[in-house]
Amino acid sequence: MNPRTWIIEADIASMQAEMTRGSLTSVQLVQLYLERIGRHDNVINAVLELNPDALGIAAQLDQERLVTGPRGSLHGIPLLIKDNIDTADKLHTSAGSIALADSLASADADLISHLRAAGAVILGKANMTEWANFMAPGMWAGYSSRGGLVLNPYGPGELFVGGSSSGSAAAVAANLAAAAVGTETSGSIIGPASQNSVVGIKPTAGLVSMAGIIPGISSQDTAGPLARSVADAALLLGAMAGPAASRSADRDIGLIPEDYTAFLDPQGLQGKRIGIPATVYQDLHPDVLAIMNDAIAVMADNGAVIIDPVELPCLAADWSPVMLQYEFKRGLNRYLAKLAGHLPVHSLSELIQYNLQHSDKALKYGQGTLEWLEYSGEEITEAQYRKELQLSRASAREQGIDYALSKYQLDAVMFPGFHGTDIAARAGYPLITVPAGYAADGSITPGGYTTKGPHGVTFCSTAFSEPALICIAYSFEQAAQRRYPPRLFT
Repeated sequence: MNPRTWIIEADIASMQAEMTRGSLTSVQLVQLYLERIGRHDNVINAVLELNPDALGIAAQLDQERLVTGPRGSLHGIPLLIKDNIDTADKLHTSAGSIALADSLASADADLISHLRAAGAVILGKANMTEWANFMAPGMWAGYSSRGGLVLNPYGPGELFVGGSSSGSAAAVAANLAAAAVGTETSGSIIGPASQNSVVGIKPTAGLVSMAGIIPGISSQDTAGPLARSVADAALLLGAMAGPAASRSADRDIGLIPEDYTAFLDPQGLQGKRIGIPATVYQDLHPDVLAIMNDAIAVMADNGAVIIDPVELPCLAADWSPVMLQYEFKRGLNRYLAKLAGHLPVHSLSELIQYNLQHSDKALKYGQGTLEWLEYSGEEITEAQYRKELQLSRASAREQGIDYALSKYQLDAVMFPGFHGTDIAARAGYPLITVPAGYAADGSITPGGYTTKGPHGVTFCSTAFSEPALICIAYSFEQAAQRRYPPRLFT
């Protein structure tokens, strides 16, 4: 094989097979991705920082494979990690902010510990929307003061890249890593995955530990995988969640599998009841609607029962900002307070002042959201917060996802792209998006969003339904085969 061409669209199972045969090493894999990053990342700006120890770690893992065998399914596999996730190495964790450009974590985030235990090589940090898009109204998705603007590899500077896990999605789409890890509060994995023609999974809240990750809205936050295939995303999800005993999920951990690849069934659409919330589709651009209708036809042709329309009463809900106001400042202050003493910020207040003092570099779009979150919400009591949190969850579940699943006896609800992410975030329920097609036409907004480019279909169901969603998504992926690599990067 020619490694430089073989690596394009290679899946993790193929990489492991080649390493088992002895025709490929982890060192070679890392070198291949480093070469591709060197050749291509100047176009899309997806990789914020490379791990200087990546080749050394890969060499150690190659030797370990020879002596004792692989640690796990990710042994020797190079991954990129979103820049708001702590890694206890020479990589910085900054959430894209120049204020934390010198911040080195003292310990791995829990999910990083799980990935290392499975044998993964942390290749580097991926660029992201600064502070996970809690920075300023109107700030372009994918922009950070530390890393600049991430661009979509299917049309750099032309197509919307999505946020805030934009670097993770764009890098995977351009074959700059085997897979990547992102985080989502509301839409930050699913959106960029859909816009960059990759698979993204937003797990049930609590399935993957958030310890060691810079928080946004802690009641909604979760980390999840981005990959070029459902199989790779399922494999990565199991490793990220770690062994069952370590999980913080609020349900019976015995019901949660450790190997999600067991649910990769090419016939998984047979008999599945898929609901279409028609009101979400009615304002789509004609090219995007055509992609969705084609996806529905593929599912029907492969045995799915399409229920159209289905009702989600909570779509008309007036969501309260109380959870954001109450959780963001408290969570960020707790994280910042634990940082090394030599760093310039240890609170949201200090971050705002630092940005003002370095406004030429830090405030291209201002910091209106940070300021609002610093100076509002002080009057919210814990009792008020808990009441609003309960109401929000109940609405998204009992008048949203669970309502539709029960009323229409559904296995899943299908949304176009990032639509539906807010409902799933408030409910704490999982989503998986799969490439579905490419819109040749579209319009662009001042914030950078355009309907032109790749789009995914997104499946949602109730808590801890990842096995069922992976089954449906894999079957659709295998039947539709809509992903192709960006032509600029082949």
